[in-house]
Amino acid sequence: MKPSDLQHRRAVTLLSFAAFASAASARLCDPMLPDLARTFLASPGETAQVISSFSVAYGVLQVFFGPLGDRLGKYRLIAWTTLACTLGSLGAVLASSLHWLILSRLLTGASAAGIIPLSMAWIGDTISYEHRQATLARFLAGQIVGVIGGQFIGGLFTDTLGFRWAFGFMALTYLVVGLWVLMESRSNESTRHVRTGPAGKAGVLAQGISVVSIPWARVILLTVFVEGLVVFGTLAFVPSYLHHRFGLSLTMAGALMATFGVGGFSYILFARQFVSNFGEVGLAKMGGMLIGGAWLILALGDSWGWAIPACTLVGLGYYMLHNTLQTNATQMAPMVRGTAVSLFASAFFLGQSLGVVLASMLLAHTGEEVLFSVAALALPAIGLAFSRALKVHHQLAKPATS
Repeated sequence: MKPSDLQHRRAVTLLSFAAFASAASARLCDPMLPDLARTFLASPGETAQVISSFSVAYGVLQVFFGPLGDRLGKYRLIAWTTLACTLGSLGAVLASSLHWLILSRLLTGASAAGIIPLSMAWIGDTISYEHRQATLARFLAGQIVGVIGGQFIGGLFTDTLGFRWAFGFMALTYLVVGLWVLMESRSNESTRHVRTGPAGKAGVLAQGISVVSIPWARVILLTVFVEGLVVFGTLAFVPSYLHHRFGLSLTMAGALMATFGVGGFSYILFARQFVSNFGEVGLAKMGGMLIGGAWLILALGDSWGWAIPACTLVGLGYYMLHNTLQTNATQMAPMVRGTAVSLFASAFFLGQSLGVVLASMLLAHTGEEVLFSVAALALPAIGLAFSRALKVHHQLAKPATS
């Protein structure tokens, strides 16, 4: 029996809170990098590992949480992984060296791996395909607030009380939200064991192979990997760029990233209209073009004010493209949806991790303007390539509903 509309909306809202914590933690260290380099006497490449370690652990652990969610039930597992993130955050508070901090971030990323992808899979289990993109967009509100809030929280605490307080704030957030989600999983019987079918009983390796053996799934996984690499590999260095190029405080630089969320919320508010008017193909194409134009604005802008429209367009374009990818990911292997969506998230975060590493290597020899210019060329190509593949996919077969 499916949950009532009211119960389901409450359950999705709580998952959105958990997504906030996960996304905020992922972006928390972006504005900290200059201060971490000074505190631990490390190079930009070394301090960037506090970001990449989270992403690597997050990506790799998907292969564990996806099949486990298919077997044991996704909602309760989301609660326990949220609570587990408290330990990694507390470790970061107590870190006495950069290596300890990196290890703590690794633990947090490993635990957070079970939050967003399993939430998407649970939504895929309980919402029909024709309504799924709008519901996922509503769920994404928490993730968007987390992306911008994480950078702001990181910058604010680093500028005032110190970076350790930012991790302390996240530990408290994980604890409160995790307990809240756990109570919901116990009070709502229908959220406990949502199964997708017999395929969910196969072994971990067999489930993964069943996903990647689908040609359309491989297209989605490759696209989201490259998307994560280019978008967030570049976005991670925007606060640092605004700090040293225009003299903005880390708090102000992190706060400016809130305009990324303005763009994201613009998409959420009009998601139904966007989907109705442009369709998935149009959204993918427009998303890539908007992000490319935004990075070009940031590369050519001669004052920090240009970051406002640029980051707004990045947010709008990114969620146009990414929400389309997410919706397709929830349907690319319905019988093992948890595994499929977890592989999707794995590809996305591994792309982010590699993107941060490649971007830091590029910055060691050039300036941020070159990094932004490369991203400005890559994103329209990504959006156009996926929109064409999506058009062919739609022509061959209509998406199955569940």
